[in-house]
Amino acid sequence: MRTLVQYNHVPSLFNHLVAREFNRQFSAPAVAKTATPVAANISEDETAYHIELAAPGLKKEDFNINLNNNQLTISAKQEQAGEEKTENYTRKEFSYTSFERSFRLPKNVNNEQIQAAYTDGILKIDLPKIEKTVVEPKQIAVA
Repeated sequence: MRTLVQYNHVPSLFNHLVAREFNRQFSAPAVAKTATPVAANISEDETAYHIELAAPGLKKEDFNINLNNNQLTISAKQEQAGEEKTENYTRKEFSYTSFERSFRLPKNVNNEQIQAAYTDGILKIDLPKIEKTVVEPKQIAVA
């Protein structure tokens, strides 16, 4: 014989909080991913395309910019190491920062005149456009 039992379908606040904290503590990755994409602003005017990347704290030597098959790849790597020694202990700290962004360039970019500059934490890349040659209409005589 079966009996009916009253069941409360609304979970208690206490159970909800305990379950959420348990899941947060034990389902977190062992190594936290802190890499965020580098913000990029892209603009265009009559003569060029302009890319600006926000990359504060780096030096211009940290950047590597490559162009291969109309794909512009911008990457940077920075490594820092610190060591503090005293009588009782030695403390070593290491940090590593890197990023890479790629952009497919339009066909009207003059690959030979691309310029880059890094000032105040902003990497600016200018991609000049190829000047279009205007084809004048021409009348062809039939012989």
